[in-house]
Order: sequence, then structure tokens, then C-alpha cells
Amino acid sequence: MDNLHITTLAERPELAQALDRMPDTWPEFVLEDLVGWANFPRIAVEFPEFVLVATGPDGSVVARAYSVPFELNAPGRGKLPVGGWDRALLWAFSDLRRARTPDTVSAIEITVATGHQGKGISGRMLAAMRENAGRHGFGEVVAPVRPSGKHLRPALPMEEYARLTRPEDGLPEDPWLRVHVRAGGVIDSVAPVSMTVSGTLEQWRAWTGLPFDTEGPVEVPGALVPVHCSPAHGYAVYTEPNVWVRHRV
Repeated sequence: MDNLHITTLAERPELAQALDRMPDTWPEFVLEDLVGWANFPRIAVEFPEFVLVATGPDGSVVARAYSVPFELNAPGRGKLPVGGWDRALLWAFSDLRRARTPDTVSAIEITVATGHQGKGISGRMLAAMRENAGRHGFGEVVAPVRPSGKHLRPALPMEEYARLTRPEDGLPEDPWLRVHVRAGGVIDSVAPVSMTVSGTLEQWRAWTGLPFDTEGPVEVPGALVPVHCSPAHGYAVYTEPNVWVRHRV
């Protein structure tokens, strides 16, 4: 898209409401992750300089990108966490509370508004996120990537899926992983418990429109892996794996 204007929320605080109301295509159940529910809204308030907003020629919000700083090399850490997205959020706000000095920026979300996908905007937001981290003195951006094509192959283990490449150029088969690798990112590892959504069978029926009446794995549209359903005990749990990608700034 031409005439795309990308700024931080700190520079354009008046866009906060439009950022929240931007139409997107996230599955409803993903929004029920409790770590995200409790912490995601805090990013715009406490880390507005790490929130990017893109506006089109008419001034409307067409994309957003959230990131958070944390101390990766703190005692007991050092490696990208198996807890992925959830853990990055928890580390960021824990470090903020304890006044630790962050050394790494983690992507949390890059979303393009409904109707504007397929125009190369996501890659531009990723580049802007890296540039923003560099302006703040960071040397690395890490991303717990949610591969955009994985929901089409929910039974395939993420470790296998993340390593699938195209024969013509050796780039990842997955479109979103491919954007990251083309931008210079390096696939590091799988975060097998990056996000967890648990709920009653009634909640899952409301979120998905599916019956959730059969014991075992249930394939849900938009889910990267099957949801574990236990009618005997009245609950279902979704544990989403993501793929850690590292970007030098």
C-alpha cells in the first residue's frame, strides 16, 4: 500500500481507541487466553513507545504491531522460553515492576486490518518494529510467531511444520514464517506451550459453534493444533505452539 504512515502510539496517543477497534480476523477463542486477557491491554498504556500503528491515506488505522521489552539474560533465563507468547508478556511486566533493565524486544502481535491483507503491510510492520527497537538501543527482536498456514494442518507437529521449506528457494512453506526469514530472521525453536485457553464445554461451544461432545482431540477452525476435549469432566483445553524467530537489529 502506498502512503502508509507508521508511527508509535506514544507519538499518536489519539489513535488508541481506533487501534483497539481495528477489525481483524482473530478466532474468538484465542482472545480467551488468560495471560493475554490480563496483560495485553497494558501494553498500550505502559509501553506505548513499543506499539506501532499504521494509517492509510484517509487516516484510518490499517495495521498495528505490539511489542514489549524484557531482560532475556536475567538469572534463570538466557534461552527463549518454551512458554512463548504468554511468558514474554509475563517477563516484560515482571521486569517493569522490578525495574530490571531490558536487553531484548519481543514481538507480541502484528495484525493487518480486515480487507487490507495481501498488500505487503505485515512485512512493513515487521521492518518498522525492528527499526523501532534499534532506535531504543536494542540489538535483537524475537518473535513467538503464529504460523499463518498451520491451522490447515493441525495434526502435524509444529516442530515438523516449522522446518518445511519450498524446493524452489529453500524458504519456509508457511507464509508468515517466510516473511520473517526473508527479513533476516532465523528460526530458533518451538515454544510448545506458547498460549493456553481452557474453558467449559459450554464456553467452547459458544466460541466455536462446535458440539464438543466427544472425548479426545477436536479440530477447531483457526486452531493450530487440536483442542483436547473431556466431556466426562466438562472442560476442553487448547495449548498453542508457536515458533521463536530471532532478528538481529
